[in-house]
Amino acid sequence: MSYNFLSHTADLKVLVKEKDIKTAFSNSAFALKEAICGKIKIKPKIIKKFSVKGEDFESLFYNFLEEFLFLLDAKSFLFSRIEKFKLDDENFKILAEVSGDKAENYKFSNPVKAITYNDMFVGRKGKSFICQFVLDV
Repeated sequence: MSYNFLSHTADLKVLVKEKDIKTAFSNSAFALKEAICGKIKIKPKIIKKFSVKGEDFESLFYNFLEEFLFLLDAKSFLFSRIEKFKLDDENFKILAEVSGDKAENYKFSNPVKAITYNDMFVGRKGKSFICQFVLDV
């Protein structure tokens, strides 16, 4: 996994650099998970499937990360791992299947309030794909 937490004045800024965009998106979700619950190991007891769409890569990326916050806030679900992940980069659509557990089974303090478009970037830099995002904490 290749992601770094960057300094930011009031929020948490994350930079993910990977060999392909699918891995960059996936590892961004794991960075979000760490921001939410630290290094807590979540048991893969429950499967959730979802799909998200976007108008471009940045809106798709935003909607993808936002889905994990929705699952936590609305369904009390913390994800453990990504079981299936299909990225349709021509139509800006993701189909995902994730495993995890009920959030109430774990003790953590979720400092993440929202995903923001502030300083968001999705694109290629040299031979790598970069995803950068800021979390409102």
